[in-house]
Amino acid sequence: MANGSRMAAWEHWGAELKYRRELAGLTQGELGRRVFVSGGYIGQFEQAIRKPQLDVAIRIDEVLQTDGFFERAWRKLIDDKRYADYFAAAADLERLATKICEFAPTVVPGLLQTAPYARAITRATNPFATPEHVEDMVAARMDRARILKSTTRPAYWATLHECVLRIPVGGPVVMAEQLDHIAATARDWIALVLVIPFSAGACALPTGTLKLMEFEDAPPTAYTEAVFSGNLLDDPAMVKRSQEAYDLLRAAALSPEASLALIDSAAEDYRRCVSTT
Repeated sequence: MANGSRMAAWEHWGAELKYRRELAGLTQGELGRRVFVSGGYIGQFEQAIRKPQLDVAIRIDEVLQTDGFFERAWRKLIDDKRYADYFAAAADLERLATKICEFAPTVVPGLLQTAPYARAITRATNPFATPEHVEDMVAARMDRARILKSTTRPAYWATLHECVLRIPVGGPVVMAEQLDHIAATARDWIALVLVIPFSAGACALPTGTLKLMEFEDAPPTAYTEAVFSGNLLDDPAMVKRSQEAYDLLRAAALSPEASLALIDSAAEDYRRCVSTT
């Protein structure tokens, strides 16, 4: 489905939600409370500013007694299998964000990945996938990264654990290129990259990735991801706790200059591996 027609379909989804909500005699706030999101989010769903996660669409059907209409429409619209269902809504929000802060414990964040690195990760996690599927996934990753090159790009912070630099995804050639790309992105002031070194010891490390997003005219959101699951959080208390956790991670990181030096050093280590083989 083309982007334009997909957007029109989401606008129809939102208009139908408003119609069914008003038919049920509920305000946005009342429906929001029953499906465990804010009333403001219901308004953004109705205007197609944001797209709900699947569990929210299912709860909307239950509350409005719409016999699975919103779930079926959601599944039809989220037909871009380049993204996991649990990540699709977060991918849409990335394009709207004015600021993105994320933490990665073991793998380079998608917005900073090179194509060879993304290909190696995709192949490792999908060993039986066809080459065409792998290339579709890589293309989706590269498409997401274009937001960092746009004129309206978000302020982007990436806090990486040193594990990200040391796990040789794709081998030394791929890693040297990947780390050079991260360093160039930081030097071009496209991203502010911090590294938590092994020497930091114990710190507030979450078990998975953490992404915080801020918007011009909407409340901030946190997205956490673990094995085959993701959670998009909009509850103010949970977002605040996520921000506090991210602040602790940044406090444990090296300065931007020292982080860049460590990235350069790791890239050089990989190049030496290549030269000695």
